[in-house]
Amino acid sequence: MEFAQHQRAADAKVTYPPGVKEITDKISNDEVVKRLKMVVKTFMDMDQDSEDEKQQYLALALHLASEFFLRNPNKDVRLLVACCLADIFRIYAPEAPYTSHDKLKDIFLFITRQLKGLEDTKSPQFNRYFYLLENLAWVKSYNICFELEDCNEIFIQLFKTLFSVINASHNQKVHMHMLDLMSSIITEGDGVTQELLDTILINLIPAHKNLNKQAYDLAKILLKRTVQTIETCIANFFNQVLVLGKSSVSDLSEHVFDLIQELFAIDPHLLVSVMPQLEFKLKSNDGEERLAVVRLLAKLFGARDSELASNNRPLWQCFLGRFNDIHVPVRLECVKFASHCLMNHPDLAKDLTDYLKVRSHDPEEAIRHDVIVTIINAGKKDLNLRVTGRARCPCDDEAMMGLAQLYKKYCLHHEAGKESAQKISWIKDKLLHIYYQNSIDDKLLVEKIFAQFMVPHSLETEEKMKCLYYLYACLDPNAVKALNEMWKCQNMLRSHVRELLDLHKQPTTEANSTAMFGKLMTIAKNLPDPGKAQDFVKKFNQVLGEDEKLRAQLEMLISPTCSCKQAEVCVREISRKLTFPKQPTNPFLEMVKFLLERIAPVHIDSEAISALVKLLNKSIEGTADDEDEGVTPDTAIRSGLELLKVLSFTHPTSFHSAETYESLLQCLKMEDDKVAEAAIQIFRNTGQKIEAELPHIRSTLIPVLHQKAKRGTPHQAKQAVHCIHAIFHNKEVQLAQIFEPLSRSLNADVPEQLITPLVSLGHISLLAPDQFASPMKSIVANFIVKDLLMNDRSIGNRNGKLWTPDDEVSPEVLAKVQAIKLLVRWLLGMKNNQSKSANSTLRLLSAMLVSEGDLTEQKKISKSDMSRLRLAAGSAIMKLAQEPCYHDIITPEQFQLCALVINDECYQVRQMFAQKLHLALAKLLLPLEYMAVFALCAKDPVKERRAHARQCLLKNISVRREYIKQNPMAHEKLVSLLPEYVVPYMIHLLAHDPDFTKPQDSEQLRDIKECLWFMLEVLMTKNENNSHAFLRKMVENIKQTKDAQAPDDPKVNEKLYVVCDVALLVIANKSTACHLESPKDPVLPTKFFTPPDKDFVNNKEYLSSEARTTLLTGKPKPTPVLGTVNKPLSVTGRRPYTKTTPSDVGSNISGTSQPTAPKATLLSENEENPGIVLAVKTDGGKKDTDAGQASGDQRGKKREGSENNATPTVTPATPTPLNKPRRGRPPKSLASSAGGVTSAEKEGSGVGRGRKRALPPQDTSPAAEPVTKTPKQQKDTDSKRATPQRQVDLQRYGVQWEVWSGRGGGGGNRGCDAQASETAGSGSSSSSVPVIPSLAAPSRVPSRRRCILGSDGDTEREIESSPECLAASGAGREEQGLLGADTIQVQWKRTGRACVYVCAEAARL
Repeated sequence: MEFAQHQRAADAKVTYPPGVKEITDKISNDEVVKRLKMVVKTFMDMDQDSEDEKQQYLALALHLASEFFLRNPNKDVRLLVACCLADIFRIYAPEAPYTSHDKLKDIFLFITRQLKGLEDTKSPQFNRYFYLLENLAWVKSYNICFELEDCNEIFIQLFKTLFSVINASHNQKVHMHMLDLMSSIITEGDGVTQELLDTILINLIPAHKNLNKQAYDLAKILLKRTVQTIETCIANFFNQVLVLGKSSVSDLSEHVFDLIQELFAIDPHLLVSVMPQLEFKLKSNDGEERLAVVRLLAKLFGARDSELASNNRPLWQCFLGRFNDIHVPVRLECVKFASHCLMNHPDLAKDLTDYLKVRSHDPEEAIRHDVIVTIINAGKKDLNLRVTGRARCPCDDEAMMGLAQLYKKYCLHHEAGKESAQKISWIKDKLLHIYYQNSIDDKLLVEKIFAQFMVPHSLETEEKMKCLYYLYACLDPNAVKALNEMWKCQNMLRSHVRELLDLHKQPTTEANSTAMFGKLMTIAKNLPDPGKAQDFVKKFNQVLGEDEKLRAQLEMLISPTCSCKQAEVCVREISRKLTFPKQPTNPFLEMVKFLLERIAPVHIDSEAISALVKLLNKSIEGTADDEDEGVTPDTAIRSGLELLKVLSFTHPTSFHSAETYESLLQCLKMEDDKVAEAAIQIFRNTGQKIEAELPHIRSTLIPVLHQKAKRGTPHQAKQAVHCIHAIFHNKEVQLAQIFEPLSRSLNADVPEQLITPLVSLGHISLLAPDQFASPMKSIVANFIVKDLLMNDRSIGNRNGKLWTPDDEVSPEVLAKVQAIKLLVRWLLGMKNNQSKSANSTLRLLSAMLVSEGDLTEQKKISKSDMSRLRLAAGSAIMKLAQEPCYHDIITPEQFQLCALVINDECYQVRQMFAQKLHLALAKLLLPLEYMAVFALCAKDPVKERRAHARQCLLKNISVRREYIKQNPMAHEKLVSLLPEYVVPYMIHLLAHDPDFTKPQDSEQLRDIKECLWFMLEVLMTKNENNSHAFLRKMVENIKQTKDAQAPDDPKVNEKLYVVCDVALLVIANKSTACHLESPKDPVLPTKFFTPPDKDFVNNKEYLSSEARTTLLTGKPKPTPVLGTVNKPLSVTGRRPYTKTTPSDVGSNISGTSQPTAPKATLLSENEENPGIVLAVKTDGGKKDTDAGQASGDQRGKKREGSENNATPTVTPATPTPLNKPRRGRPPKSLASSAGGVTSAEKEGSGVGRGRKRALPPQDTSPAAEPVTKTPKQQKDTDSKRATPQRQVDLQRYGVQWEVWSGRGGGGGNRGCDAQASETAGSGSSSSSVPVIPSLAAPSRVPSRRRCILGSDGDTEREIESSPECLAASGAGREEQGLLGADTIQVQWKRTGRACVYVCAEAARL
């Protein structure tokens, strides 16, 4: 009936709205448009309830669907018709007036085509297109098509149209209506066909996604909105492709993995049924297919918010199994995934760690390299994972190159932003630290990395210098030193090549050939594989001699004026001349390239220095990008000046420009002292031509230098004086203008104003001795010694500290230290002893050491200031010994006093003195005898100090052996160069050790043996040229002489022979080749030993059989751990340490006891030397306290005044502990015990040696007498009665210098009283101890065991027997030591049968 009704309506006359004439094909298009607009307005105003109007315009509705309108060529007509049709569907809903399926299809395809007009939002008709879309979406008009058989064609066309027209210019309403239109079709239909699904999914493929981002977003939102309906269709699609392998079902079959990734990112619920299918694909036999699935899953598991690993554990475990895949690309992809996954999912690190460890040993280098990169990227999330990977990975070069590439990519190019760059900013420091390695290959690799990745030489000069400028500002101190050392080594190699070229210019002689050979060997050592490099360097030298043009190119390359661009040309030309086309590999050319790369100035030239100076100026003006680069302006300025200072040593010629010097003058006026100091040093290094070529710079610079020399900081004053001496021709006049006013203004009453003048005067006398030696003598005699050093005007701080920071040292002591340095510089400038001033100075310095730094002995100086003065005096003697004329007059006694500084009670004094000693010996400035001083380091209680001393010995011995090999003329001076010749000096030094008082005492002999072996172990590492027999012969020869220091004293000679016998015992016990014939007859130093007497034959054995057995079978002290050499120590001094006898520890030991958590007692000798006593409770819960410990009921309370007093309160009932003679001085200020000085103390004390010892071991019993404190007045009175005042003759300065040194038996005995050793050694206190709950006691600990930790020269205490052995024998032996630590970590180590209780430092490490 409806069809018949509609048919009648179609046949009836069409009724148009009022005012609208008939629309036919006979009117113009403009008229058609005009009439259609009125029709559109009519339909827009109609609603579904207007039944009369609906019937009235039914014929018009059918007419508008005629072919005339649907196929009209005019787009405006088509748009208006489409709007009418959309309104018709709205008005006549739910039944459309069109009953023919074909007609409906034509209508909807027509409307769909009109929707393409939405693309142009700027079109005048866009509002009508939007109205059309809005109407269709609101009414859901396309749902009518569900009744059509081929509705899918309409929907596909609609979806394609909408996805194609959407663009960035559309507003949110357009997106919303499109989504409403499409989602209604998906959700209300019977299903989504594959073709329609492809229409949606194709927008997710990366290629289409990049073409139209808005279409991707539209598809993404559509899928999210219809996830419940469309998930089944998606699962069916992937099942067809992945499981059944039907790739023909869709054109998107080849993009399935991309689609899975995108769909997972949109909504994981879209793939609920797909994920199990991927587990099936992971087990495919096709490697490429497995690789594709692994790549896909790596992205899915590694996505930031992905929960796939936790929601689908079987798939995750199956994926982890691919880390062990046989296919290399699969394993590589897994390793690459790990980095991304660890960053986004730290919770998965535990699952990945084991697989990464296995892959770090993968046979493929690329995989091992990626493991390193993976671990580095994850380092900030999991430091332990990073360390494990780096330690286990056997590809150091690949790891370093990978680090370098990461640094260049993220830190230089900022590809991932500044935040990512900051995360890996540590790479630059770690790479440069590798330069500390001994291997030349490591050094070359660091240089290559620096030139290619850290500061790429291919960059333009300004950009390259900006990289260097801010890199230098961000490096840590050790990396800065490494970079400076790199430039220094390259500059030194350039110097060697320059000297080689100079030898080519000289006539060929035997001497010339010898010198050239030595130079070639030196160059070869700076290249990879020095053995092969020697042959290649010789060949290269031969080519240089034959090819003059090649020589000219090399001379240009190493010329100070060579620019970076010229260097590249020279390297290219030299390489071209040495290239042989017929050889595919040319190792000779590769070696030459290594040499050229090291000597070529690829970074620094005059243009580069100018660029650096401009950057510095911008930092000073505040216009630089300092903050953006991660540094403050002050840091940038200071580090920039330091960089220029370093470069001024290696490239001084590049600085010569007025612009550069003017900028440096501005730096001199800045308030930062370090900046001004660096600027002066740059002038000193580079300003040789200023006076001649830049007079305006000279006129400005001179007054600034004068001002800095008079009123600047000490460092500035030193550099200013040296700068004047280096760059001005009238230096005498300039220095006199500084010297005269300073010498007149010296005033000891104002020490704050003395330091800089003393520094300037000292360096002036060093640089111009002929002009100022005479006036300086008067200053030294009348002011330096008499007025300054011999007077104590102020009273030092009585805080009991052995060392204080520089800013807390009193000005008077700083002035005295500079006065001592002035004496040394004055003497070093004169370089002669005609006036005997050096003898007097040495006696003065010796007196200062004997008096322990308190030269006047008025007790006004604090202990920390005395430490400073002892260090200054010892360093001064060592400095004078570097000058031959003064070394000859240093007596053995003075040498021994100087040597004992290395056993000083203050940790910092020992540390700094050892460092100065090492540096002077390594530069071959000090005579060989001073190397013997390191043997005394075996007595140092701090393990790190012993380890450091051993490293210094190794280095110095290596330097001397290398020097002998490289210099043929050195064979004539073997006595002063051969390391083995240090043995006589060592034996003589140990024989005069103040601690060696009883030649047959087993403890003292054991100490002598340790000191001997400390040196001999390093010397006897190799038996080169039968050196072991040479050592034996040398010691035997010493026994046939006498001690030149006291040839007629039988006790002195006996000690010498005892030390010789111990040395022979050690040599024979450690070497089987020592009994062979010695290659040479050793020469002994006549300064220490008398010439051999033919009538004197010494065949006596001075060691008893019991002593030999003890030395051979006794358990040696713990070997220093060299791995801890570079640990930062918090220790600042030394504290007495005790060794208990077996009976002390064996009485309370129970092999079955189960100790509870230990408690600790905090002790301190002074504020900066904290100590901790760890004691272990037995299973009964009772605390076994050591002698001198407070009672248990006070435990946990703070001890009153213990951290600031040098003399802690002693509990009267405290028994005296066992004490061993300490190494170095005990606290000096403690009073004598009530019982006075025992005979054992007198016998065990040294006289006038500057080193004090605690009491020798005594028997201790619970009923020991209480320790009482002697009043200060009574102590002083007793001391004055004991010995007369001693006068030291120091008269060579024109005045009488009197030094009162030592009371109560000399400076060596002062302070060695019972109370000092008992108080400091036992650490007794009446207060309680705090509990350290973090120190959990392991099982089977002896019931009585104590470990003291502090910072007074601390080592570790080790239990030498296992708990089982101690329990069985009832005997044990403890060794107490100290470790400076804020945080303590307790470890248990099993070595053989010994269970060692180690308290190791963990603070900040």
